[in-house]
Amino acid sequence: MPTVMRFNRCRITMYFDDEPPPHFHVITGNGEEIVVVIETLQIRDGDADSRDTAEAFEWAQENREILRARWLEYSEEEPRQERQ
Repeated sequence: MPTVMRFNRCRITMYFDDEPPPHFHVITGNGEEIVVVIETLQIRDGDADSRDTAEAFEWAQENREILRARWLEYSEEEPRQERQ
């Protein structure tokens, strides 16, 4: 489970071979965990205090490209081809 980014109160991780849709996990210092869809930043699963996850959401908002690239790297999912 690679850590993508660390913050004061939480960290963003991704698991190898996780199932789509592309997502990341936010794990707080208290051990709470949420699963967040990259494209929408919607919480798909879990529960955590928003005060502990705020830094992760702020960073994710500005760094979706990094998260998408890491998802492709860790999941070994083939990138989608754009239609022409």
